[in-house]
Amino acid sequence: MSSMEILIQPLTKLAFAPFGEVLETSGTPTMMINQGLCGRYHDLAAVDIGEADADQGKVGISLFDAQPRRLPYQLDMMERHPLGSQAFLPMSMTSFLVIVAPDANGEPGMPLAFLSKPGQGINFHRNIWHGVLTPLQAPGLFAVVDRIGTSKNLQEHWFERPYIVGRTPE
Repeated sequence: MSSMEILIQPLTKLAFAPFGEVLETSGTPTMMINQGLCGRYHDLAAVDIGEADADQGKVGISLFDAQPRRLPYQLDMMERHPLGSQAFLPMSMTSFLVIVAPDANGEPGMPLAFLSKPGQGINFHRNIWHGVLTPLQAPGLFAVVDRIGTSKNLQEHWFERPYIVGRTPE
């Protein structure tokens, strides 16, 4: 069974907009705080925990310690969270791979791959197909902001034929 190749592109706000927000400190801070010594880049993402339900879902902040992956990377599974958004905020100045796909009748469509710059984080909108947390260097420590609750908030899709992610367009 052969694999299909996905080219990696730079992570930009425009290219990633259909899937979520890029969180970065580019441009001028929204405001200066702490006696003018701290630039605040205010309200960069919409944290979405969906409708109130029986499990009383709430916003949670967790720490993930992911093992680094290597390129080329074999993409054999994608997931989505139907009840809330999910933000990945790197706690080191390293890059990570971000893989997303549009929905195609309840399954991931053609995946797209982005390479973050050091210092960039992302927030996936609710119900967006995405790859797993994929740091490319150690440490793979991330703060993750997402919905915490007892309702099922994870759907996985396994591909019959894996994709290979590993080159940038020339």
